[in-house]
Amino acid sequence: MSRLAITDLKRQYEALAAEIRPAVEAVFASGWYIKGPVLQACEQELAAYLGVKYAVGVNSGTDALILALLAAGIGPGDKVITSAMSFTATAEAISRTGAEPVFVDILPGNDCLNPALLEGALVPGVKAVLPIHLHGYPCDMQAILAFARNHGLKVIEDCAQAIGASYHGQKVGALGDAGCFSFFPTKNLGCYGDGGLITTDSEPLYAKLQGLREHGMPRKNIQDYTGFNSRLDAVQAAILRVKLPYLEGWNSRRRELARHYHTLLEGVNVQRPPLEISEATTSVFHHYALRVPAKRDVLQKAMAEAGFECLAYYPVAQHRQAVYADRWPENSCPEAELAAETTLAIPLFPELLASEQEAVVSALKQNLEVLYG
Repeated sequence: MSRLAITDLKRQYEALAAEIRPAVEAVFASGWYIKGPVLQACEQELAAYLGVKYAVGVNSGTDALILALLAAGIGPGDKVITSAMSFTATAEAISRTGAEPVFVDILPGNDCLNPALLEGALVPGVKAVLPIHLHGYPCDMQAILAFARNHGLKVIEDCAQAIGASYHGQKVGALGDAGCFSFFPTKNLGCYGDGGLITTDSEPLYAKLQGLREHGMPRKNIQDYTGFNSRLDAVQAAILRVKLPYLEGWNSRRRELARHYHTLLEGVNVQRPPLEISEATTSVFHHYALRVPAKRDVLQKAMAEAGFECLAYYPVAQHRQAVYADRWPENSCPEAELAAETTLAIPLFPELLASEQEAVVSALKQNLEVLYG
């Protein structure tokens, strides 16, 4: 039986191989594999695309979060408000700085942080807000930024799943004090390994980030503070430079596919994700994440047996992971916990065919009928 993956990276590579191979070979031939002109050009191109002054390439999206938080002055004894629903790297990054995450529940329907709950999360020690643009949906940044300004808090955006998404015409990553991106291969803009990026308009923050990613050395061999070895290498930068001009088209295709799924799933016993959060947003559908009535894991297994990979993003909410659950009991963020139990993402990637979408939905309908009647 043929298998349809939730994202098929091979199709994209086959379409771009004639451009990627010479770009990578040029880096090999240059002898300059760490930092250098290719990385510098990549950072400049990404900054221009995202509408920011500065971009700093690092070795992963997780490191992007850690370094951005540290550069913003977050450390031991501090607290950072963030969403209860995400991949656990977000909360982990806060913890790695020595700070403590303060989890806020999500909005039902789009899985983004609920800004109406921010005031209630303002406990002593809070120094920043870390909104997560989950599944490619921009958060309500107007409300989040107003809250942060009122209380003198930093805003670090987690844009790992949302590169190219926009809010009131501005790209995510250009709205807060810093934006953090992941170039993990399955992301809307992915490299062929790990990679990440931090964006900012602040020159002091930019200078601190440049030092942090290289052992705390703003100048060669002169260490001013303890840093990291976290650099986006030139090979990955070359790959990203090839891919970046295609990103807008890929994101447009993702929206087109989402609309087709939305039509195909009309009347089906699932909750469809919204096509947009509001008139102010342009989403990029990193995931097409359904909510199913019950027995999500059984449905996921049945779809796999039918040849369709579907994944739960995410089966355990951040606050209920073992490292935090002793401080965040069950039902402390009920919407996030419900999402963790019921969310199932179905295949979505720019090269997906309409006929494949129809096959996914046909199998979904058949399995829903068996499970729920």
